[in-house]
Amino acid sequence: MHEAPLDFTTLGLVLFVAMLVAIGTRRINMPYSVGLVIAGFILALTPVGIDLQLTPAIVFQLLLPPLVFEAAIQIPWKNFRRELPLLLTLVTVGVGLAAALVAVGMHYLVGWGWLGAAFFGVLIAATDPVSVIATFKENKVDHRLHLLVESESLLNDGVAALLFALLVGVAAGAGLGPAEVGLDLLRIAGGGVLVGLLVAGVLLVIAGRTEDKLVEISLTMLAAYGSFLAAEHFHMSGVLATVAAGILVGNYGWLGSISDEGRGAVLSFWDYAAFVANSFVFILIGDGEASPSLLAAIPVAVIATLLSLGGRAVAVYPVTFAFIRTKLAIPFRYKHVLFWGGLRGALSLALALLIPESVPEREAIISATFLVVAFSLFVQGITMPWVLRKLDLVRGHFPPHEGQPVEDVH
Repeated sequence: MHEAPLDFTTLGLVLFVAMLVAIGTRRINMPYSVGLVIAGFILALTPVGIDLQLTPAIVFQLLLPPLVFEAAIQIPWKNFRRELPLLLTLVTVGVGLAAALVAVGMHYLVGWGWLGAAFFGVLIAATDPVSVIATFKENKVDHRLHLLVESESLLNDGVAALLFALLVGVAAGAGLGPAEVGLDLLRIAGGGVLVGLLVAGVLLVIAGRTEDKLVEISLTMLAAYGSFLAAEHFHMSGVLATVAAGILVGNYGWLGSISDEGRGAVLSFWDYAAFVANSFVFILIGDGEASPSLLAAIPVAVIATLLSLGGRAVAVYPVTFAFIRTKLAIPFRYKHVLFWGGLRGALSLALALLIPESVPEREAIISATFLVVAFSLFVQGITMPWVLRKLDLVRGHFPPHEGQPVEDVH
């Protein structure tokens, strides 16, 4: 696949289009991410175009770390720790069930081989709640629901990427028994978290020796990219490393390592960094959607979309039901939001592009992934405000005694 360099002309064009889309979508009450995809699609059909393609290198090395880090620094540790048993069950048992259902369905209904079907099942389990979280902020959704959706997405991205790495080993001929799989999972996940804490911890110590907000911003930038790249270098989970680094900075960085003036500057910088990264991601998704080859993939994509929705349902409803008699029980209307808000995005596409060439269904998987992502953005993303209104979850109109109030340390 051709990979064009990221030049200043392309950067300027994307930022200019992103500004126009931000203004326009707010006026017509459309999700920003949907507007960006439409803009990318239109640009691809014009002589102007974008001489850049969505590739694993661009997503993983450039765009994913700021997206993960910005979300992680907003998560209050006290509340996150309280919800951790539920979240870990959702992203382990839930992701496993979702991936298995999709893999079995694609094997028997479409005829894909088990390895190709497993790759697709794992990568499509990764969720991207960007447009959903933006809708939450606009509609003043309950803090606990916000925390559950965003935290579950961050963690399940890490688990999906972890399982994907195991499948890459299988595709390369590595023989993995239950013991080897368990050790690999522990090394990749646990090692990633430790790398993230180590990198961020060292940089916070350095940050404590200055009150220069520009230096503090730079150090958090190193924490985001450094933790991700260091973990990936040692074949550990870069996503979980950056999540750990972000939570550490966002909760303990404010206790003295980062100055009061620097805190506001750091948060503003990461808001902007995430805005730019999202602009690139969704415009490039729209650019990819303009490919004529996707038309032939629509029948398979319809089946894949239905299976991905079924997998998400299996990942949410049975798992949350297991907590119904505990303090972590969540109301059904929150479960519906977790289900319908499980949008697919950049990570799914990046993983699809990373599938080894030896997998026969590789091109079909890439096409199906693009179309499932398009469905989730245009159907689930656009209808989410309506869903929140129907469930009476907007502007503080929450059901009595449903969900525990969540204090926000930020």
